[in-house]
Amino acid sequence: MSNTVQLEQQEDFRFLIRFGDAIPPLHADEAPPLGKGAGPTPVQLLAAAVGNCLSDSLLFALRKFKQAPEPIRTAVEATVGRNAENRMRVQRIAVRLTLGVPSSSLQHLDRALAQFEGFCTVAESVRQGIAVDVEVYDSTGARLK
Repeated sequence: MSNTVQLEQQEDFRFLIRFGDAIPPLHADEAPPLGKGAGPTPVQLLAAAVGNCLSDSLLFALRKFKQAPEPIRTAVEATVGRNAENRMRVQRIAVRLTLGVPSSSLQHLDRALAQFEGFCTVAESVRQGIAVDVEVYDSTGARLK
C-alpha cells in the first residue's frame, strides 16, 4: 500500500484528500474563522493518526499472545499553543486507550503494555518533536499504564 496522498484545494482552506483508488476521499478544513469547519482540521488528522496507530499497535501486541481486547476505544487530545516565536504549534498529544474487557481476562498484558508503543510508527515519529502521553485503561476503569 502506498503512503502517498494527494490534496486538492476545493474552496478557501477546504481540501479534498485522496488516499488512492480503493479508499474514499475525505475533506479537511480549518475551523472558523479561518475555514468553515467542513471537515477535520490538520491537527485533528494528526491526533487521529497518532491514536489510530497506538490502537493498532496495542491490538497487535495483544493478539500476538492470542488475546482479544476488543473493542478498543481511544480518545486523543492535541494541545495547541504558541511557541517562542508566537506561532501556533501542537505542543502535546494525550492518548487514552481503553480496552473492551477487564485486564484480568488477558494473559501477558504486562508484556504487551511494555512493548506496544515502540512499534507505533506514527506516534514514535511524532514524539521526536511533540510530547505524546499514553494511558491505558481496562473496561472497569482500572489504569494499566
